[in-house]
Amino acid sequence: MNLFNSVEIKRNRKGKSKEKRLKTGLEGKTVMISGASRNIGKQTAILMAEEGANLVLCTQKSIEPLQETAHELEELGANVIAELCDVTNQDQVNKFVTKAADKFGSVDVLINNAVFRSQHAVLETIDEEWDRNIEVNLTGPFKTTRAVLPHMIKNNWGRIINYSGIAPYLGAGAAKAMVKLGIVGYTRGLAREVGKNNITANCIGPGSIDVERDAGLGDVGTRIHETLGIPAGRQGTPEEIASLAVYLSSELAGYITGQCYLANGGAYFQ
Repeated sequence: MNLFNSVEIKRNRKGKSKEKRLKTGLEGKTVMISGASRNIGKQTAILMAEEGANLVLCTQKSIEPLQETAHELEELGANVIAELCDVTNQDQVNKFVTKAADKFGSVDVLINNAVFRSQHAVLETIDEEWDRNIEVNLTGPFKTTRAVLPHMIKNNWGRIINYSGIAPYLGAGAAKAMVKLGIVGYTRGLAREVGKNNITANCIGPGSIDVERDAGLGDVGTRIHETLGIPAGRQGTPEEIASLAVYLSSELAGYITGQCYLANGGAYFQ
């Protein structure tokens, strides 16, 4: 269920009922989402499609799951571009954004959802893992932002959403915590740079979310859930995180920028 499609019934002066729904202003906007094949990225795309947005989706991994997602969105009536794109490669990103702008006129919302999960302690982390951790989680958002900003500035409107996490607040893994806190600092600095152009930049920090994970990573979310004693008593859902992303992308959130919203069921209070 799209939370933004909920209907409030009110009575007018003559006693007749009328419907009022939350207006996000996203209809006709173009939304770019990296890492959109599954989980939070896919659910965000679905909610955006229900709001009437055009979708520009990419992944660096297999194209088949992304194409399946695109097909689902098209059945909802959305216009979709779905392609392979390495967010750490500026040439690929530039070509992808140009294709989107040529088709839809602009890119209005950027959601940097692509992620690399560093799993090892400092002394066990090899250089290749460290480099990939930095490239995907920090360099990727920098390069995608650099590609879409000219379009947003030209239109004097834009929304940029980055993803952090709970790791830097709990000290859960040094390598992971560093990049997750680094993206918060980047988001705040970006918000100050582009605020004059009616562009907002915000961050979402999910806690333990019930998602499909790559083979070899194990059920990390369940382990965190069991050890943290989450006050909510459960893991979060992709839709709960996606709903926050939709809100921060909407006209309703135009005065919110430079913030990091922790959605973790109370595992950490800020």
